[in-house]
Amino acid sequence: MEETLSEHTLLIVTGACLRGERKDRPLAYRLQDETARRMMGVARFECVVMSDVWYLNSKELHKRPVISVGGPGVNHLSGYLYERLPVALMVEHVFQIQMDVSLKDHRCSVWGMDHETTVEAVDTFVEKGHLDRFLKMFPQALA
Repeated sequence: MEETLSEHTLLIVTGACLRGERKDRPLAYRLQDETARRMMGVARFECVVMSDVWYLNSKELHKRPVISVGGPGVNHLSGYLYERLPVALMVEHVFQIQMDVSLKDHRCSVWGMDHETTVEAVDTFVEKGHLDRFLKMFPQALA
């Protein structure tokens, strides 16, 4: 039986392939740590890292806010979101951050053309305020 997640849960999804597990999962855990630090003190908030296979095969999980880490070649969720989310920031042929900056859509995709540029995309997402903006969808976040 699957655990239920609260409305205060953020999911961070990486690809289930070997490259996604070896390269992007550590980035997802780094993002999880950064998120936990920023959301410290927000009641009931939690952040869970999981694979794209787990996420895509559970309709219940689709109701939760999500950050997809890793490009469409290694993360099927990023591939799915590629045509469905606007680009918030793109450095052509390097990386892109896709998210609805108005936060009506609670999904985000952060990826680069390879591992090094995915690292750069995650760093930019955190350092340039995109993570803070994304977290504002949670009650009492970053007040």
